[in-house]
Amino acid sequence: MDVKASRRFTDNKREQSVLNRVGARGGQRGTGNICYYYTVGTCNRNPCKFVHAEPQFPYVNPRFSKQDRPRKGPSHNTPKNVWVSSEAEDRITRDRSRKTPKINGAKNSMASFTGSGESGDKISTQKTPEKICDFWVLGDCVKGDNCRFLHSWFRGDGFTMMAKLDGHKKAVSGIALPLGSDKLYSSSRDGTTGVWDCHTGQCASVINLGAEVGSLICEGPWVFVGMPNVIKAWNIESSADFSLDGPVGQVYSMIVANEMLLAGAQDGDILAWKGSSETSNPFQLAVSMKGHIRPVICLAVGGNRLYSGSMDNTIRVWDLETLRSVMTLEAHTDAVMSLLCWDQYLLSCSLDQTIKVWVANEGGNLEVAYTHNEEHGVLQLQGMNDAEFKPVLLCACNDNSVHLYELPSFIERGRIFSKCEVRAIHIGPDGLFFTGDGTGMLSVWKLSAKPSAEASQTSI
Repeated sequence: MDVKASRRFTDNKREQSVLNRVGARGGQRGTGNICYYYTVGTCNRNPCKFVHAEPQFPYVNPRFSKQDRPRKGPSHNTPKNVWVSSEAEDRITRDRSRKTPKINGAKNSMASFTGSGESGDKISTQKTPEKICDFWVLGDCVKGDNCRFLHSWFRGDGFTMMAKLDGHKKAVSGIALPLGSDKLYSSSRDGTTGVWDCHTGQCASVINLGAEVGSLICEGPWVFVGMPNVIKAWNIESSADFSLDGPVGQVYSMIVANEMLLAGAQDGDILAWKGSSETSNPFQLAVSMKGHIRPVICLAVGGNRLYSGSMDNTIRVWDLETLRSVMTLEAHTDAVMSLLCWDQYLLSCSLDQTIKVWVANEGGNLEVAYTHNEEHGVLQLQGMNDAEFKPVLLCACNDNSVHLYELPSFIERGRIFSKCEVRAIHIGPDGLFFTGDGTGMLSVWKLSAKPSAEASQTSI
């Protein structure tokens, strides 16, 4: 009994000591917790049962000195649609003290994927504590330079935000920059396609399609727009336009290969149109490829193979000559959201929070050579080379961020933040790439050579 009483007395003294340190109001029955509404300047209670004071031991991120700590960045109230970076947007928040593990093998070759076959838990990058300030995103952060969260739309080395293009009212579903064109095309769930002038960053025109757009791609002078039960085809040189009937439900993905347009539909079918000069419509439906039992979300082409990912959690491999399914891959446990063919590798991502790297074995069958684990579901993959021809993987997750990874090590090179999840990424020329998020915001980025080799030299 005496021991318990003594422990209670000690605990009471410790509680009073904590209350004194954080400065509870005189006569106020403090709880020891700081009032959340007070910290954002909106508490209207007096007295309030929570403490109205800043702690005398504020959080300091040990990775940033006082001078290097992220500053308050731009908000959506700043002027948009300018294709030059502002001083605030050009600022790159550097984290040179970060040490990340590496995959054993060649630094700039995809070859070290082969034979790994292990989970990414053992060789994933070190998790960094930097997180974008939710109040800053909404324009409500009152802490300014004293905020412990990031006040910037990105952090990392070797890439820069060039512009934000605001026009769509719902999620961006596709982005395309036709070769040789000075116009950028974007599609949205709001039923419109935007045409942007690449010189001014201004919206040149808006095409109202009257239905939600599920996908958009370009090939040569053609722009293809996937919609429920139809695909619109526009020739930007001749101004000709055609409607391709056949899909059942929304068209979530399209790709051009072997002089065919292939489209993945909501009913699980993949449709193929071949070119024809004998009819008024140059696109003739050739075949409907059946195999998936749920919507086809993504398509990719490598060699003489078509790869399709579906909400049925599988990847199907199709022969482009016969248009028949030759293989089914079942390593993912949730919807397959994106596929990327890179050299002899197939990369896939899923809502099961993994990125898998596939390689053909001696028998010609595909098997998982490496699995990289994320903390959130993965929505989109795109790949590009920087100015030094180093491979960089862009990986959009459903925590409203895009990770930039160096391959094959999966060392994080930087991160992009947005108000809502990024569903569309498009790779342009000369290091340009574009992202479109769930609010309808389109962002233009520039990837360059990494200014230092510290990330590739440090290891655990």
